[in-house]
Amino acid sequence: MEKAWYKNYPQGCNTSIKTDDYRSMLDIFQQAVKTYSDKTAYVSFGESISYSQVDQFSENFAAYLQNKMGVKKGDRVALMCPNTFSFAIAMWGIFRVGGVQVSINPLYSPVELEHQLNDAQVETIIIFSGSTKTLAEVIDNTAIKKIIVIQLDDLVNKKLPDEAVNPRLKDTISFTQAINEGKELTLKSPELNQEDLLLLQYTGGTTGLSKGAMLSHGNLIANILQYEELAKQMIDHGEETIITAIPMYHIFALSVNTLSYFKFGAKNVLIANPRDMQSFVKTWQQTRATFFTGVNTLFNGLLHTSGFSDINFSSLKLTVGGGAPVQEAVSQKWLAVTGKKLKEGYGLSETSPVLSLNLGSDEGYISGIGIPVPSTDISIRDDDEKEVPQGETGELCAKGPQVMQGYWQNEQATAEAMTHDGYFKTGDIALLDERGFFHIVDRKKDMILVSGFNVYPNEIEAEVAKMPGVLESACIGINDDKSGEAPKLFVVKTDCALSKEDIINFCRQHMAPYKVPKHIVFIDELPKSTVGKLLRRELRDL
Repeated sequence: MEKAWYKNYPQGCNTSIKTDDYRSMLDIFQQAVKTYSDKTAYVSFGESISYSQVDQFSENFAAYLQNKMGVKKGDRVALMCPNTFSFAIAMWGIFRVGGVQVSINPLYSPVELEHQLNDAQVETIIIFSGSTKTLAEVIDNTAIKKIIVIQLDDLVNKKLPDEAVNPRLKDTISFTQAINEGKELTLKSPELNQEDLLLLQYTGGTTGLSKGAMLSHGNLIANILQYEELAKQMIDHGEETIITAIPMYHIFALSVNTLSYFKFGAKNVLIANPRDMQSFVKTWQQTRATFFTGVNTLFNGLLHTSGFSDINFSSLKLTVGGGAPVQEAVSQKWLAVTGKKLKEGYGLSETSPVLSLNLGSDEGYISGIGIPVPSTDISIRDDDEKEVPQGETGELCAKGPQVMQGYWQNEQATAEAMTHDGYFKTGDIALLDERGFFHIVDRKKDMILVSGFNVYPNEIEAEVAKMPGVLESACIGINDDKSGEAPKLFVVKTDCALSKEDIINFCRQHMAPYKVPKHIVFIDELPKSTVGKLLRRELRDL
């Protein structure tokens, strides 16, 4: 059936994909390392490794996992590491033994780490040395038996300072030692197919304990091919240079930067600590980047960092924002500084992640999340799971080959996340406009009900972002005796003279009275996840 958005597909782009050329992600890996063997795969701290080196290092590491640690097909292996060579090589090593990667944020608290290790039933962990203190606090409450420790300097040899492994952890082995010992071992490649599990990708846990989305080889293969088809006019295989600042353990950077652009033969410049904006900008100045991914807060941070506006952006072809809505004010600033439009993508951990992409238009700024990637159907539904008319808001529900198999050992949560006819319920309020483009209005759980009117925090935040003297803001709903709920806005300002009355007056000029924040709080910094997503839950706790 002809969909309302098909007319918006780029010329020559197919509305569906075929995935049967690949049995597993290892077929994509082998194709890439053979085709681009001598090309640079990754750059980290100024050093580089080629595709053939990634092939050899990951084979050695996989052989060690298989022969010395007993990791076999289906075993969950935790990877807790920032953006380094070691992350990429460990990841491919896990895949090559048929293991299931459990990606873990190296900044997790002990409580978060313990939950994830136990929920995924992990016995083997590959961990950054700086995170070993956290592991030491909870290891006695987990099933962890085998520990491989990564240092920032592994495979870089820049004499970067090593972090001491917490002394409470016994019988650890270094990542480089595992690779060296693996040279003398033989890897027996397991039989894998698209149905086999590849990742346990835990949701952010912004609304409670995180759940493990089960992503198969087929899910990731599909999403790579979907993105490749829709964006193919902006991809030059073997010629791309990309910057990866979003953590590789996050599904956005994992699927798009780390896996998709590996298939495309790109040079991937890794940023281990994107919070060090000055160092990040210096790295970009030395990089003729063609592709960049980020989140709204990261773009905003770069735009406020000295030296960023001096970069030569002539090589930059595509910048994609995801993880959270890209505000129009930030998008316009990005265009003014770089000369290039900032595109927006949309997806979730449960969808591998890309569901839609807004490649924009030369006709001016087009807001929203664009159109579904090929072989994806998006349906806007009401609370009774009935599709709403085009132009009306409802919950965005999606179906496609990139949608997860379910939540790990949680049949109830899986059932609650699916409609009666097999669509995944995203929890986002959205609409399909008259032109055939989708727009996210807000998270369903973040909606504020003011005297019977729906108020969406994203709308307020996007408007306030246009105000001079405001760096960023976040809005939540609080109880109110008169209206039921009222908007409360937390603001980080760059102009110390800016007052609460200034913000309220600005809002009164640009939005309906019931949307105007009733409470304003100035704050030094907004709570964010390591990816840069606003954590409204923590603001509510305040």
